[in-house]
This record gives sequence, C-alpha cells and structure tokens, in this order.
Amino acid sequence: MMKTTLAVKIDPKVAQKVRRYCRDHGVKQSFFVEKALLEQVEREELTEDFLDFKRLKNQEKDAVPLEDYLRMRHV
Repeated sequence: MMKTTLAVKIDPKVAQKVRRYCRDHGVKQSFFVEKALLEQVEREELTEDFLDFKRLKNQEKDAVPLEDYLRMRHV
C-alpha cells in the first residue's frame, strides 16, 4: 500500500502520550495515528449526517417513493 507523509504540529504532551502508549502496547505509531484520524473523520461525518437529518426532518412529509421520482425524471 502506498503511504504519504502528513506533517502536523501537536502538543508535546500529546506526542509523548502517543509514543508511550504505542511503545507499551506494541503498536506502530503510524498505524495508531492513522486509525485515530480515520475514526475521528467518521465521527465528524456521522455528526454532519445527523444534523442534516434533523434539519431536513420536517421535509419528510413531502418525500415521494424513489420509483415515482425516477418515473417522473424519465417522462
């Protein structure tokens, strides 16, 4: 798998905690950080989806079945 470098500045205390955790648990830092970033992005996307759902909930009464919508588009 191809990899790239992502350089960011973080609090030295956070960096030390990550290093220590990875060392103590036998985890590679790159794996740990990559997994943490992906999980955070997924949480942020889920939050956005939830907020969209909440914002659009009142429009649900105007929704039409997908089959009807597709039929209308092909007329």
